[in-house]
Amino acid sequence: MRAAIAGLGWWGKTLVEAVQGQSKEIRFVAGATRTVTPEVQAFAKAQGFDLRASYDELLKDPAIDAVVLTTPNSMHLAQIVAASGAGKHVFCEKPFVMTKADADTAVAAMRKAGLTLALDYNRRFHPTIADLRERVRTGALGTILHFEGTVTFPNALYLKPGQWRADRAETPCGGLMPMGVHVIDAAIDLFGEVDEVYCQSFHRAVPVDADDTTSILFRMKNGMSGYLGTMTATAGSFRLQVYGSEGWIRINGITHVAGASSEERRSHLFGECTFQPVKGASRTWQAEAYDVSRAALEAFARAAAGGPAYPIPPEQMVHGVAVADAIIRSAASGKAEKVL
Repeated sequence: MRAAIAGLGWWGKTLVEAVQGQSKEIRFVAGATRTVTPEVQAFAKAQGFDLRASYDELLKDPAIDAVVLTTPNSMHLAQIVAASGAGKHVFCEKPFVMTKADADTAVAAMRKAGLTLALDYNRRFHPTIADLRERVRTGALGTILHFEGTVTFPNALYLKPGQWRADRAETPCGGLMPMGVHVIDAAIDLFGEVDEVYCQSFHRAVPVDADDTTSILFRMKNGMSGYLGTMTATAGSFRLQVYGSEGWIRINGITHVAGASSEERRSHLFGECTFQPVKGASRTWQAEAYDVSRAALEAFARAAAGGPAYPIPPEQMVHGVAVADAIIRSAASGKAEKVL
């Protein structure tokens, strides 16, 4: 697959580095970004692709099969619809789009054009999550009672006014969009749809007008419960824990802390894992190093080439946005909100 990257901030560069010169299934042949700095020019040259003047220029190029979007969230809908009209497959950075109505529109446009739409919830691809998925689905944990996720990083402490990640409209509820949606996607993947949420979100320490401390309660449609906490003004951490009537499993890991290497952000997301059965001794192991970004991009390329469907169904992409919608409404209303 010949792909183009739209957006060459730190995460766009990370996705390029995941596959360029390493993957036989996808390579980047062009890129476009809003601000072309000497650093961006040097990066494109080193990675062997051309910079184009605009996103539209990428879409006009018949030699480009797909676009990879690492642009601000509010731009995704228009970019996806434009790509569908130009016959380009789309790999979109999470959290997809801003509203459920936008998600429905994006999915419909790509479906009508017969093109592949992929969403970069890359943690789904890690073998540790595959193992957890198997334990849940085979009943190894018994009846699932509850899940908990906590994700933190210090990145918002370094934001400056004017940066898009400092814009409350782009990143409502603090760490929800950059980090929390990974846990929400895991919950949808493992347990099905969310029925109701309750959210508290506050500003405590960051130097911009954005929340940094957010907590969310979930009621799943299958009757179980869940909790998610995000903080963007403390040291980095990741924890996902699932409780069942036969025991619990806990996965520790990292988040994308500012200054971490590209390889660390892609391949070392999970660390110590523990399974504690109701009866018997606990077992602890280390998650393997695994490049989830390369795995996601290659799954996208295979799907676009007529291979297995991308493993996140469009219906789950839309539901994830609907859950985020409800969380934002709850933070504003101070009440539990149904997922619509």
